Amino acid sequence: MKFAVTSQGPDRESLVDPRFGRARFFRVIDSETGQQTVVDNASRVDAVQGAGIQAAQALASLGVQALVTGHVGPKAWATLQAARIEVYGVDGGTVAQAMEAFMARKLAPLSGANVEGHW
Repeated sequence: MKFAVTSQGPDRESLVDPRFGRARFFRVIDSETGQQTVVDNASRVDAVQGAGIQAAQALASLGVQALVTGHVGPKAWATLQAARIEVYGVDGGTVAQAMEAFMARKLAPLSGANVEGHW
């Protein structure tokens, strides 16, 4: 399974970015092979609108099946749901800690958007 973690930096020890659509990076992990890829999200960080929708579409095109992040707005949520990407909430910590928590099944899935748009 491929999952992504929002990140403030490109390293495993970077802090989790609490924002989904405007996260600076996504770390995409293949839990079966262990392969990890860093995706630069800079083109969407300063978008006037649609950052979450575009980020969700980018993750879907990479085959991501789950997302670990802090907050997701309503439009991004709808796009993630349409792409069948499950969303799991995390409150701070490093990307490495979020990865470990997800793989140990310690994170709860979100049931809907948890912030207003343009957060």
